[in-house]
Amino acid sequence: MIITWFIRALVVLFPFLASSALAVEITDVAGRTVDIDLPAKRVIVGEARQVHVIAALRGDRTFDTIVGWRDDLLKKDPDSYQAYVERFPEIANLPQFGYVPQGNFDLETAITLSPDVITLNLEAAKVAKESGFEDKAAAAGIKVVYLDFRIDPDKNTERSIDILGKLFGASDKAETFKTYRKAQIARVTDRLAVVKDLKRPNVFIERSPGISGEDRCCRTFGPYNFGAMVDQAGGQNIADGIIGTTFGDLNPEQLIVSDPDQVIVTGSNWAAESDINQFVAVGRGADLKAARERLANLMKRTPFPEVKAVRTGQVHAVWHQFYGAPYEFIPIQQFAKWFHPELFADLDPEATFIEFHQKFLPVTYKPGYFVSLEKGLN
Repeated sequence: MIITWFIRALVVLFPFLASSALAVEITDVAGRTVDIDLPAKRVIVGEARQVHVIAALRGDRTFDTIVGWRDDLLKKDPDSYQAYVERFPEIANLPQFGYVPQGNFDLETAITLSPDVITLNLEAAKVAKESGFEDKAAAAGIKVVYLDFRIDPDKNTERSIDILGKLFGASDKAETFKTYRKAQIARVTDRLAVVKDLKRPNVFIERSPGISGEDRCCRTFGPYNFGAMVDQAGGQNIADGIIGTTFGDLNPEQLIVSDPDQVIVTGSNWAAESDINQFVAVGRGADLKAARERLANLMKRTPFPEVKAVRTGQVHAVWHQFYGAPYEFIPIQQFAKWFHPELFADLDPEATFIEFHQKFLPVTYKPGYFVSLEKGLN
């Protein structure tokens, strides 16, 4: 009789036992060992643009365990924010937080939400440690985990996807996502690898012109991030060997000397924080006519009228937010078409992005992520 009762009790309790969190040791991209119960039950996403990854892992259940997030998606990528609010109206009421390196992340309010974990970007690590943010969070029983999709994506992207997969109980989907991503990049790199004497066009990629400050050139990318995407797509980043960090400023005279064959600028909808509003607002559902006009105006700055790419109409804009999410297979495919149009005539990056939305994301696709100048327009 006792045995029968015990068996029945196990049957009742098994679903709860099976779904309970398990203490696991993970190593984040800052090299810190973190002991955490997985999957996490309550998460504050300290960089809201990480939702581009979380959504690919969790789909319709993206926000089930998110109890707060940073305000950067609303400010820096409002078109994507709107897409997620339309799909998940309740997230309009999610508590929003500031940026740790700027000292305006309200940790006291975060503690009241009883999160298990706060995810932060790697660039926040130094300030978070030196300011005592990590220690205060630990004292409140909150784990801090660092991710990186921006500083050194080649090194840290897959590790960051794996970590998010563990935190959100979606490790299988993380593997599927990584496999898809690598296969889409290989559609470009494998084809380039068999081309003898590949002629790589010289490319200048400008980081977020027209967003703030003086209307001047030339903030760009070193061998990481968009700079690496240029290389993978079969181009030659003119900042290679000059700028060794993720971002840096190129001397305008160097731009004239390099005389790039292609110019690409990054843009997004930065209306919420721009002081000069001359940026190219590409992104989900963008007005491409208006974006093209902005792009043409940016090419009137010194020294762009003297550059070959501008004279020949090889000028483009790409959605800036690709630089912080492992969706880089899309710009790599689009860059390849711009750099080697005949070799990649059959490649359709937009079709790839539509497919990706259908396979992985809970929001619908809208075009607008790229724009090019028409020859003669500038």
